[in-house]
Amino acid sequence: MGNTIQVDVNIEGIEHSGPVWIGSQTAETVHEDGMAGRKYTADEIFQLTGERDLIYINWGGMLSIPIINSHGRIIAILGGTPRDIENWKTITDGAAKLMEDNTHRISVSEEQLNHRCAHGSYPSITRGVSHGGRQTEPGNLQTNKKNKRVMDELLAHEHFNWLSKWANLLFWTFAPLLATFFQVQMGLLAASKPSLVWNFTGSVFAACTFNFGPHAITVPHLDFANLAWGGSTVLILSTHIRHSNVPITVDEFRVSFTQYTASGLFHWI
Repeated sequence: MGNTIQVDVNIEGIEHSGPVWIGSQTAETVHEDGMAGRKYTADEIFQLTGERDLIYINWGGMLSIPIINSHGRIIAILGGTPRDIENWKTITDGAAKLMEDNTHRISVSEEQLNHRCAHGSYPSITRGVSHGGRQTEPGNLQTNKKNKRVMDELLAHEHFNWLSKWANLLFWTFAPLLATFFQVQMGLLAASKPSLVWNFTGSVFAACTFNFGPHAITVPHLDFANLAWGGSTVLILSTHIRHSNVPITVDEFRVSFTQYTASGLFHWI
């Protein structure tokens, strides 16, 4: 494990819902000067580090580095890679190629093309167990038969199973008590509702999203409907920490795959 990174942030002071199950939707819709609601170039990011209380971390992506807040608690993880980096590249490149090759097989709505976090249009499909919106109880996220066939194939493939296993291993390593809480609560939910279909055996995350690209770029946003003190496979408090990814040029390619758990599932239990 690499060195830790200390930041002067008190998570307890960040806005959240009254019962603290979810983040603040008000905070999500606030457009902070110079940050929210658009993409950034590398030059703009460097400029912001000089103008605002931001830091640039020159991280190569291999070491796992915890980010610690003002109370000494881990609030984010820069999740590295397994030691067998060549095999890991085969897995990640293979997963990206599978998504690229199957994009033509899916059929998505306008909402799935232009969702709230996207910069530009690209297909985004969710799969797994959720509870929120118009749902009266936890249920399986629905999609059409064509998309279900593609999702079934991707979720069954060893590349995506390895991605899920690695994300879970990082979660258990750096936040074992929180991971145990997720595991116990999702176990209770699975026992109470046998009809629920889970994405991966042994994963503590209930749902996932496939962003098919070819230019998957998110604007800075909060995932306020996730569990407020939980995380996603970026391994951050995604309800409280505004996040995005780096823009790419028109001749570059990007897809993404994320896992997370809706706060409504814990509330229902």
